[in-house]
This record gives sequence, C-alpha cells and structure tokens, in this order.
Amino acid sequence: MNKTELLIRQQNLLQKSAVLRERVQVQSALLIKPLWVLDQGKLGVQWLSRHPVWPASALLLVAVLRPRRTLVWGGRLWRAWKAYRSFKTWMITKPKN
Repeated sequence: MNKTELLIRQQNLLQKSAVLRERVQVQSALLIKPLWVLDQGKLGVQWLSRHPVWPASALLLVAVLRPRRTLVWGGRLWRAWKAYRSFKTWMITKPKN
C-alpha cells in the first residue's frame, strides 16, 4: 500500500468510528434512567449502612406502637428466612444428574 491508500483507509476508519460512537451514544441514552435509579438505590443502601440508628429507631417505634403487628411480621420474616436457608442448603447438597 502506498501513502495515499493508507490515508484514504485512515479517513474511512475515522468516519466509521464517528458513526459507531454516535450510535453508542444514542443507544446508551436508553440506559441513563435505569442506571440512575440503581445508583440512587446504591447510595441509599450505603447511607443506611453508615447511619444504622435511623432504621433501628424506626423499627423500635413500630414495635412500641404496634407490638402485635411487629410480632406477626417478625414471625413471618423468621419463617421466610428459615425457608430461604433451607432452600439454599438443599441447592448446595442436592445430587447432580
């Protein structure tokens, strides 16, 4: 290849690259909102882990104001947790065919 052919090829590749970058930008615009929501959720979880007093005090308030509801939901959550652990153990120990 001579120099002019290389320059032509370079220009074609640059044009193709520009078109592909524009396509990626347009297609990635669809992901901006869902990724923003996930990012906000992550920030919320991080805030809760740094400030555990607030959710703990909210749970304590509910337990004081609605003790029966707290016991009912506590039992349901405990049974769900035990079922999850049992299922997890079963998935680990089940024989593979």
